Amino acid sequence: MLKDKPLKIVAISDTHGQHRSLKLPNGDVIIHAGDVSRSGRPEQIQDFLDWFVNLKFRHKIFIAGNHDFFFENAHADVIDKMIPDGIVYLNDSSVEIEGIKIWGSPITPWFNDWAFNRDRGGEIKKHWDLIPDDIDILVTHGPPFGILDETVYGKRTGCEELLLRVYHVKPKYHIFGHIHEDYGSFTKGETTFINAGVLDDWYEMRNEPVKLHLHRKLKSPSY
Repeated sequence: MLKDKPLKIVAISDTHGQHRSLKLPNGDVIIHAGDVSRSGRPEQIQDFLDWFVNLKFRHKIFIAGNHDFFFENAHADVIDKMIPDGIVYLNDSSVEIEGIKIWGSPITPWFNDWAFNRDRGGEIKKHWDLIPDDIDILVTHGPPFGILDETVYGKRTGCEELLLRVYHVKPKYHIFGHIHEDYGSFTKGETTFINAGVLDDWYEMRNEPVKLHLHRKLKSPSY
């Protein structure tokens, strides 16, 4: 038998170096959906990590975004040494915390040769095919097509292949950012989609961190 106990999750995205201006609610888990820096320089990444590791959350999880060039250009060993203990960095990879399975990716459809850009269609689909069928929370930097992905100019920028994979996997939550001006949440079927970007399209701190609850799965002791 499984016993459920609520896990308090705080979701944020697109801080772009303004992380120290955030006012965060209390929680068990904080998830950052990418663009932790303005231009991905190592000193910007280090400042974010210094702040992130000292937050009062038991679990701290983040992915990179299209501005975070360091994470695409640096060797994996360099990145591993830079990430402090107590922080989980996801890059087409997963982690399980207290029975909750989380998978994250920085990939977005190609646009102006930013970091982690991939062509639409088969190239980007290779990444979404890696998403396990049994995850509870999906974290991507970019949105799926047609869901909280509209720019100020009315253009839909999300990924069609990602949307298809999400509809197949049906995670409880899909957390993303990237499109600052379409902050909010939307539930369809079994999945709640969350654009957690805290800055507006003028890069001003405008939006509140998103608070979520998810029942963790704790196994009862066997006798």
